[in-house]
Amino acid sequence: MEDSEKKAPSVIDRYFTRWYKTDLKGKACEDHCILQHSNRICVITLAESHPILQNGRKIKNINYQISDGCSRLKNKVSGKSKRGGQFLTEFAPLCRITCTDEQEYTIFSCIRGRLLEVNEAILNRPDLLLEKPSTEGYIAVILPKFEESKSVTEGLLTRERYEEVLTKRNQQEEP
Repeated sequence: MEDSEKKAPSVIDRYFTRWYKTDLKGKACEDHCILQHSNRICVITLAESHPILQNGRKIKNINYQISDGCSRLKNKVSGKSKRGGQFLTEFAPLCRITCTDEQEYTIFSCIRGRLLEVNEAILNRPDLLLEKPSTEGYIAVILPKFEESKSVTEGLLTRERYEEVLTKRNQQEEP
């Protein structure tokens, strides 16, 4: 292939670094992807290996109501410093997704930071989550504390390490 025919990198690949958290809370294959922009903002998405994105699953329901007293939809931020956003730890649940086969999955923040927004578009169009998980089908946007912006990715996997995990998984599944 000639250089002129090479595909230009996507916006995601150009401006974001992909980080991964695998087997969240000990649940096999429940992998999340964290897209970290050079300005510190992190977009939480499903990793391509997540069970929701496998075997032609369909989504029945997405719920940002985490408990009786906590809805991620009620998150409000204001001003340049994004005051008022809910502060999340790395295992804070963001939403629960129920598939049509009644399997329920909890999506976690994976990093510490202030919740800037949740993606309300997927409530009306859950297929966005399936069709475009790392763009229009994102789950939430989180801003790590400035002083934690470098350390926030400790404990996350690089793309290369993530692919090694997937290769090992596939080898274990083969007879």
